Amino acid sequence: MIAAAIDFRPGMVDYRVRIVRPWLFRELAVVDSRGAHAVRRRVILDDSGRWYVDDVERPDLSGAREVDLAISPLSSTLPIRRLGLEIGESAEIVTAYVGDDLDVSADPQRYTRIAELRYLYESLDSVFSREVTVDEHGLVLDYPSLFQRV
Repeated sequence: MIAAAIDFRPGMVDYRVRIVRPWLFRELAVVDSRGAHAVRRRVILDDSGRWYVDDVERPDLSGAREVDLAISPLSSTLPIRRLGLEIGESAEIVTAYVGDDLDVSADPQRYTRIAELRYLYESLDSVFSREVTVDEHGLVLDYPSLFQRV
């Protein structure tokens, strides 16, 4: 279980991610208290590959293996660790993308390992891409214009 809180001043976003070995996503619970009323979202991938958002089955997410929480760089660690790419290899994946507003949609992506500790992230349904630097554990150090570990 991984838990974190992000301080947006005013308001916080608390989230908890449950993974099973080897780096397989199972559940995300988010509480967003940035607005007048707290918003909660729960995203689950069960053992048979079915997705649920707030207890409602979501067949539109059926090709996804990971969750991508827009406000957290941890989202990149899950596919980086699970895929185990060699330098020069790439893989296309689908994530259950949880946007800033906590809406959930399918999002096709590509990860390419370009160096020992660098990956190219590409959105496959937009022009967005970034070179992401990670540490030896696959945790994000630098995701230009979005995240930087301090």
